[in-house]
Amino acid sequence: MADRVKVGILLSGRGSNFEAIAEYKRKDPTRAYDIGLVVSNVPEARGLVLARRFGIPTWTQSHKGMDRTDFDALIDAELRRHGIEVVALAGYMRLLSPEFTEKWSGRVLNIHPSLLPAYKGLDTHNRAILGGDEYAGCSIHIVTAELDDGPVVAQKKVKILPRDTAETLAERVLREEHKLYPEALDQFCRALLEARG
Repeated sequence: MADRVKVGILLSGRGSNFEAIAEYKRKDPTRAYDIGLVVSNVPEARGLVLARRFGIPTWTQSHKGMDRTDFDALIDAELRRHGIEVVALAGYMRLLSPEFTEKWSGRVLNIHPSLLPAYKGLDTHNRAILGGDEYAGCSIHIVTAELDDGPVVAQKKVKILPRDTAETLAERVLREEHKLYPEALDQFCRALLEARG
């Protein structure tokens, strides 16, 4: 439909954020996006099984043994073939090539489990605890060629409790991710539609 933005999801694992995005849409079909394709670099990813349950087309191929630019070119071709306009990374555990981020500039969102610009990369919860931070959280940002570096479009703070471990904190942050990402994606796509007039 012309009044929806066609979104492609990239994932590498269980797809819990993808599931949250798909459920959010299923519960209210008036959301500003439709999920047109789920892509994975891990053929056995659980997220692909979920996508099939939702009746969403999937594409998968292992990246192993492939040059990053060549692999991303395959993904780019598949996204374009399905008419995808916006890409949402949902646990996609590979850095995208500069060529890909340039082609999709301003149209790729990612969720990161920290309050960016703090704690880019991995092991974010442990680093926040060891840093003595009062809050951890999650951020939705626009993807650029630099790791976890693009403009932040939404954030949610999560209080770090005295007995928190990286695991307990991760569980609470993930719950907030599942609320924040669908809302942020919907707002992002709504703004795109409004800009088109």
